[in-house]
Amino acid sequence: MTLHLCDRNPTVAPETLIAEMVPPSTFDDVSFDTYIPSPSEPSQTAALAAARSFADRARQVRGGKHGFFGRRHAPKQGIGLYLDGGFGVGKTHLLASIYHAMPGPKAFATFVELTQLVGALGFINTVERLSEHTVICIDEFELDDPGDTMLVSRLLTELSGKGVSIATTSNTLPGQLGEGRFAAQDFLREIRKLSAIFEPVRVDGPDYRHRDLPPAPDPRTDAELGGLAETTPGASLDDFTALCEHLSTLHPSKYKALVDGVSLVCVSDVSPATDQSVALRLVVLADRLYDAGIPLTTSGCKLDEIFTEEMLAGGYRKKYLRATSRLLALSRFAEADAA
Repeated sequence: MTLHLCDRNPTVAPETLIAEMVPPSTFDDVSFDTYIPSPSEPSQTAALAAARSFADRARQVRGGKHGFFGRRHAPKQGIGLYLDGGFGVGKTHLLASIYHAMPGPKAFATFVELTQLVGALGFINTVERLSEHTVICIDEFELDDPGDTMLVSRLLTELSGKGVSIATTSNTLPGQLGEGRFAAQDFLREIRKLSAIFEPVRVDGPDYRHRDLPPAPDPRTDAELGGLAETTPGASLDDFTALCEHLSTLHPSKYKALVDGVSLVCVSDVSPATDQSVALRLVVLADRLYDAGIPLTTSGCKLDEIFTEEMLAGGYRKKYLRATSRLLALSRFAEADAA
C-alpha cells in the first residue's frame, strides 16, 4: 500500500530534538582522512588543516577541567571556526569530521534546527542542556532573519563562555566571492561578542553535486510516477499542492519525522512556488530529505524551476540555490536507483 505524507501528523518530544542533533546519516563515516581536497583549489587544503587544528584545540579547551582534590576550574573560553564558501565544496564534510573527532557530549545541527530547539525548550533550558558539550557544529549559519541571527548569537555567546567550542558553515553565492567576503564580515559583526574567537576560513571550488553531471532529469508522467510509487516498498506519493498545504500545518521541526522510514518520495504535478512561505517550507523539506538520503522523483515542472526568478532575486536566494542543488541531487539518486 502506497504511503501518503499528507496522512502523517508526527509528534516530536523536545528531548528527541537534542538526541537527534547528530550529522546526517550520509556523513556517518566521514573523517578528515576521507576529505580529498581538489589539487586546483588550495583553499580546500587550507580548510582541512584549519578544521584539524580546530578539533585539536577544542579538545584542549575541555581538558583539565578539574584541579587538585577534584575541585572544578572555571571553564576556558570556547573557540570558534567559520567555514565560508560556495555550495557543495565539502564544508559539511569538514564540519561532520570535526564532530566525529570530538569527545561527547557534542551536537550537530543546522541553523534552523538550533532555532527550533530554542523555541521548543526555551532559551535558559537550552543553555543548560548544551553547556557541558565539547562542541556545537552548526551547518548553514543564516543571516537572512535578524531575529533568529541575534537569538542564536546570544545562545552561542552564553555557550562559548561556558567552554563550548563552536564550528559553523555558511554559503556564498557561486561566482560572487566578493559578496562572500562581506557575508563573513556580516556574520562576525552580528555575533558581536563571539567575533574575537571566530576564525573565518574560505573554502572554494565547484559544487561537487553537479561536477560532470547532466542537467535536471526530465519529470515523469503521472502514470509513471504512480506505478513507481506502487511498486517501490516504502515509497510515498503525494500531490504537490496538497503536500504544500500539509506542510503548512506542521512545525518544521516535525519534517524529519514526517519522512522517517520513507524509501522514495514521489510528488505529482509539481509547479513553481510563487508564495514565499511555501518556498521556505520546501527548503526545509529538501534539507530533511537530503540529510536522510531519500531519493525524490516528480511529475510536472523540473525541480530547477520550483523557485522562480522573483524568489531567487530576493533575500532568501542562498537558501533557494542550496535547496535546488540538493533537490537535483536527490532526483539523480532516484534516476540511478531506477536504472
